[in-house]
Amino acid sequence: MLPLSQALKRWSQSPVIGVTTEEIETMRFYSRQAQKITMEMNTRYHEPDVLRQLFSQLIGQKVDDSFALFPPFYTDFGKNIRVGKNVFINSGCKFQDQGGILIGDNVLVGHNVVLATLNHNQDPDKRAEMMPGKIVLEEGVWIGANATITAGVTVGRHAIVAAGAVVTRDVPPDTVVGGVPAHFIKAIKA
Repeated sequence: MLPLSQALKRWSQSPVIGVTTEEIETMRFYSRQAQKITMEMNTRYHEPDVLRQLFSQLIGQKVDDSFALFPPFYTDFGKNIRVGKNVFINSGCKFQDQGGILIGDNVLVGHNVVLATLNHNQDPDKRAEMMPGKIVLEEGVWIGANATITAGVTVGRHAIVAAGAVVTRDVPPDTVVGGVPAHFIKAIKA
């Protein structure tokens, strides 16, 4: 198994992951840890401070006291999520974070949002290969309920992703996008 820091560094620099025995063992080890922690988070009531402690354990770093989460919450790895201050994640969200998820300050994530940082190779003979792509939600972003953000996407500062959107490319700051695939709807005027 790879040390976590080495795995995360390799995955941030490599176009393909999950093909070596060491990488697969590392993914499986941390996936089992994530399952244990999310099961604890999701199967009984916890006061907000306990949820913050559990989420901190899940991602491997302390979250700010302003962080809030409504369970259930799901992730298949956990250790490649970073959150800023005053972040709110609503219930039913699913984060696939091996490729990296960076959530800035003052971000709102609606019900049932999916953040998917891995794609599979289109070649059937190489389908097990995974291509990581970091998702970045910059400061002040609002992701509406049931939206999906795909690998490699950055949602710019103060942008809004409408409910149900599927975002496959970067979203400029101060804009609203929606639809499948997501497209520009309007600029946000302060």
